[in-house]
Amino acid sequence: MTYQESLDYLYGLQKFGIKLGLENIRTFLSRLGHPENSFKSILIAGTNGKGSTASALAAILTQSGYRTGLYTSPHLHSFSERIRIDGTAIPEARIAELVATMQPYAESIPLTFFEFTTALALHFFAEHNIDIAILEVGLGGRLDATNAVEPILSVIAPVAQDHQQYLGDNIEQIALEKAGIMRAGVPVVSARQQPVVEKVLSDTAKQVGTTLASCGHGFDLIVRRQSFDYIGMQEKLADLRPGIPGHHQFGNMATSLAAAEMLQQFGYDINTAAMRAGIEQLFWPGRLEWMANKACLLDGAHNGAGAKALAVYLAEQGINNVHWIVGVKADKNINEILAPILPHVAAVYCVEPPVEEAVPAAELQTSAAQSGSTAKTFASVADAYQKARQAAGRDGVVLTAGSLFLVAAVRELILQEEGRPCDTSVY
Repeated sequence: MTYQESLDYLYGLQKFGIKLGLENIRTFLSRLGHPENSFKSILIAGTNGKGSTASALAAILTQSGYRTGLYTSPHLHSFSERIRIDGTAIPEARIAELVATMQPYAESIPLTFFEFTTALALHFFAEHNIDIAILEVGLGGRLDATNAVEPILSVIAPVAQDHQQYLGDNIEQIALEKAGIMRAGVPVVSARQQPVVEKVLSDTAKQVGTTLASCGHGFDLIVRRQSFDYIGMQEKLADLRPGIPGHHQFGNMATSLAAAEMLQQFGYDINTAAMRAGIEQLFWPGRLEWMANKACLLDGAHNGAGAKALAVYLAEQGINNVHWIVGVKADKNINEILAPILPHVAAVYCVEPPVEEAVPAAELQTSAAQSGSTAKTFASVADAYQKARQAAGRDGVVLTAGSLFLVAAVRELILQEEGRPCDTSVY
């Protein structure tokens, strides 16, 4: 099996759609000999910031000398980005070999793309004798495939409304699904949450029989203009300057530091130098990433909460003359994404991101125009990018946001212009 054939097989599993539940993944892992039992695991759920939190915690553990697996989704340019050990992505050749090896064990199980991919990551981590894995929950928590593992620590990044068709119509139901990663006696670390979410998490922790350390109740941070101070359970780190920008990332970084402190209590040898290095050297492409000599800003904001965080960043940085390339997946609330950002932009370039189901560009244009914005539709991402760059000129900024798939497409265009490869094998 070639690498492309392995990807064809994996993406072919999308015919089974998204099916929340643990029976199939547990059966598959049992047939594979339970690779997830070969190492310790940490689960990270949430709506926004879970990828940043996961990567920061993985970086801290790697800096501390632990062989660390990191499983995240979606990828930006290459499927291999989803599965990493100490920052290095799984080789494409190994993906092909593992898919071929694992395929017979999947016979008669209607596995989804995410279920097989999760098992693939766990299998790869087991064969490389990692010490600990950081697993980003895909959707929800309670019935997500990653919840088939038994974690030593659960982490919950900021919870907001998203994927309501799967997780529930209101924030309380969504928070309850995220809280499904909690286990009796397994500590939980949570980012700062909306009061209603905090109550759901607190009540669930009590019902399950575990402890909850949340931002503001167990650890905290002091936000400064370009840095933050971390006030932890035991540790205090001043003037931390994360490698990824945005004040909203300060909270994600503080959450990863609190998780690292919790691991200290389990006997993990993690010092403040490793904690600082993990935060300050972190690179997570496509998240408030400046490119093309700061002429282009890329951000993966794809829901209302992410759009609000992006809008705050634009305001804090005083960024003007913004030309926004926007594309949105069909399952998103476009007004929640458009409303916070439109007041900061000069013009909107509406496209359909390279996904199977996207909001029609004309629909985006209509919504943006109704808000009083100048908006046009474009047949391709490349065309929208070229027109936005021309209109922005030397003094403007081309912003790409609304879908991580769109961010990846524009990022590839920029890298091609600069003669650089789309190499994200090492972050």
